[in-house]
Amino acid sequence: MTHSHFTAQQTRVNPGAIWKARKRIAPFLTRTPLIQSPVLSEKAGGPVYLKAEHLQPVGSFKLRGAANKILSLDGEHRKRGVATFSTGNHGLAVAWFARQLGIPAVICLSARVPREKTDRIKALGADLIVCGESQDEAEERCLQLEKEEGLAVIPPFDDPEIIAGQGTIGLELLEELPDLGRVVIPLSGGGLFAGIALAIKSNQPEARLVGVTMEGSAVMYHSLRKGRPITMEEQNTLADSLLGGIGLDNRYTFPLVRKLADETLLVSERGISQSLSLLFRNHKMIVEGAAATGAAAILDGRIQAEGRPIVLILSGCNADAEEVLQAINRS
Repeated sequence: MTHSHFTAQQTRVNPGAIWKARKRIAPFLTRTPLIQSPVLSEKAGGPVYLKAEHLQPVGSFKLRGAANKILSLDGEHRKRGVATFSTGNHGLAVAWFARQLGIPAVICLSARVPREKTDRIKALGADLIVCGESQDEAEERCLQLEKEEGLAVIPPFDDPEIIAGQGTIGLELLEELPDLGRVVIPLSGGGLFAGIALAIKSNQPEARLVGVTMEGSAVMYHSLRKGRPITMEEQNTLADSLLGGIGLDNRYTFPLVRKLADETLLVSERGISQSLSLLFRNHKMIVEGAAATGAAAILDGRIQAEGRPIVLILSGCNADAEEVLQAINRS
């Protein structure tokens, strides 16, 4: 795939598409609060705010992209139904939104997805197919359903409408904190990062966008260093929603993250564990490991305020409750 192909593809994801997404999803979604964190502000040497995306109805930011993509489908596709593959949160979002619109949904997940998420997907009335040990295997099954049954696939990240939907978070941040300095975003497939970065960089080019992920199986992080998408075996981590490949034929998120990221960082399992504890003890928030990666980077002293506010994206709260409580107790 040539670089010029990347550029041509990227034009389908532009700041205008994010404004359009905002208008499209507004009747269905609420704006999430931005909460200042005194304890993290003290550690970073300047104001730190938490964007509480874990307060979305499905407990994750994924609802924005899923809603935008499903609402962009024509009536015929909606009637036939939708299918997706996911490490859990995107599957929940698609199942929830399909139920709001009264359309059938099939969610393909790997055996690694915590039961907390699979039970909730079933409760939303979606058909659940558990197959394989990785998101890539779940994706294969999903694409098979597209061929066999004509279901519309709602990709978890590498898609213009998904990216634009997640980018609506960036528009909200610009309105509430016009002088923001750094936005720290959990980094996995790159849909969340690409959307927010596109919204912010096109309005506030001097803001710094930082992607944070866990040390094990950090596929996007290592792909950026190799200069091309790679595959890695999935390892156990507290940040399980950041697992999964980015697709060897990635068309949108890899080039956008490569172009827009000012920095990408890895944080340790211990750092994630301490951050889960900090968010619980100081803010009474129980979030998933992925949502705690930004706080872990601040605790490690890797991110400083430098005179302008920092925003951490709290991406979701759909963790295995037992696992989070154990992490909190350990810390």
